Amino acid sequence: MRSYLDFEKPVAELEAKVEELKAVGARDGAVSISEEVGRLEAKAAAALSDIYASLTPWQKTQVARHPQRPHFVDYCADLITEFTPLAGDRAFGEDAAIVAGFGRFRGRAVCVIGQEKGHSTETRLHHNFGMAKPEGYRKAVRLMEMADRFGLPVLAFIDTAGAFPGIEAEERGQAEAIARSTEACLALGVPNVALVIGEGGSGGAIALATANRVLMMEHAIYGVISPEGAASILWRDQGRASDAATAMKITAQDLLRLGIIDTIVPEATGGAHRGRAAATAAAGEALHAALAEFDGLSPDDIRDRRAVKFLEIGRKL
Repeated sequence: MRSYLDFEKPVAELEAKVEELKAVGARDGAVSISEEVGRLEAKAAAALSDIYASLTPWQKTQVARHPQRPHFVDYCADLITEFTPLAGDRAFGEDAAIVAGFGRFRGRAVCVIGQEKGHSTETRLHHNFGMAKPEGYRKAVRLMEMADRFGLPVLAFIDTAGAFPGIEAEERGQAEAIARSTEACLALGVPNVALVIGEGGSGGAIALATANRVLMMEHAIYGVISPEGAASILWRDQGRASDAATAMKITAQDLLRLGIIDTIVPEATGGAHRGRAAATAAAGEALHAALAEFDGLSPDDIRDRRAVKFLEIGRKL
């Protein structure tokens, strides 16, 4: 069953009418309703297109968090073949918030690291809603070092509200683990490409997104804090999250203009949750093009280009 966001109410009403008419037609075959169904479907499609053509930053935040939006496991299933996950950080334990392993992307062996939120109550709890603990980032470092050793590009799929802020994570060195993961990204002598598929939250995201190329899905968000968190700090009122979302410039369109990201990957009208196949296919094309930019470059050139990319952020504004 499709889940609708608040601002999609006009579309929800039209599509509900379409379903009602189809049910009537199925029950009474003598009644011809195809013309009316077609008219309502066209009206719903037009309404959806109009809404998504002018989404506010807060509305994009809601789309990025949509419960039916494709997650890492969906992109991995559609884009990566022969995927073999590896577990554990060889120091404390396994963290299911980060799924990582090796596979093939369009025939090329790659290291794949993804933050997974989960789709159901059971899987969300299992993956801790995509909020990684230190062992998750240390696992990512372990795999990045393996990829570097064997000359394999690294693909990272970003989707987290942020690193897990619990006491046990702090006791095990959360900040240090995030810093080490960021350092490992910068030290790679192989190309790494990061794609923000939903939320890119704070250091929990940058720990994997310090990459040669940073891509974002059209309706993803990427920022130093959630809009609710920013509103609580700035105005002591989470109800002003929409104002914070606008002020923070967290949309793909704003971040491309500011030079924080490199490419926006298009989504189907209505968001990736209405067209998973189209979203993952577009992501595959963008990832392939980004990796191709570094073919034939030496490890030192790859590191230098990555360093220059981040050093130039903010200098051209």
